[in-house]
Amino acid sequence: MVERQIRRREVADARVLAAMESIPRERFVSHHAQSLAYDDGPLAIGFGQTISQPYIVAYMTEALGVRQTDRVLEIGTGSGYQTAVLARLAREVWTVEIVPELARAASRLLIELGCTNVHVRQGDGREGWPESAPFDRIMVTAAPPEIPPGVVDQLATPGRLVIPVGPQGATQWMTIVEKTAAGVREERTIPVQFVPLTSEL
Repeated sequence: MVERQIRRREVADARVLAAMESIPRERFVSHHAQSLAYDDGPLAIGFGQTISQPYIVAYMTEALGVRQTDRVLEIGTGSGYQTAVLARLAREVWTVEIVPELARAASRLLIELGCTNVHVRQGDGREGWPESAPFDRIMVTAAPPEIPPGVVDQLATPGRLVIPVGPQGATQWMTIVEKTAAGVREERTIPVQFVPLTSEL
């Protein structure tokens, strides 16, 4: 997976690649989908949610630029796979999932895999995790039509946010937000397709 799908698409961060090599992706999908776990595409995980294709996980993680000292917020835990990757790279990860069943399953699995630096909460990801803010890095793994200002408010200065943005059924863009003392700058990078960031089940 790493050699054929990720390195060949010019994801080169050695820490990101090592993290993805170390995590058993098949643990994060249903039993009947385990033979597809390393395929080059997203997979359904139930409740209208997906686990992103490996390349997108790697791309977003590299774009986030996580350092060992960083406190990271992830919005959209899903299966917990992206969470596990971030946990290998950051000091601590706070992750929010709106679907109770997914939040519980991800929390159990992350504990089983030794991700002791992860905090899981069930709730509306658009609200972030304000009492633990600010965060050095924030990753959003579902697409809002526009960047939630409350999430940007929880970003440290300096800090970085990686988020897919755009309406369902139209082109969405992976967007990198840099927050500095001089202000906030946004950069669109690649077209993507993500499930919506929602406050409703």
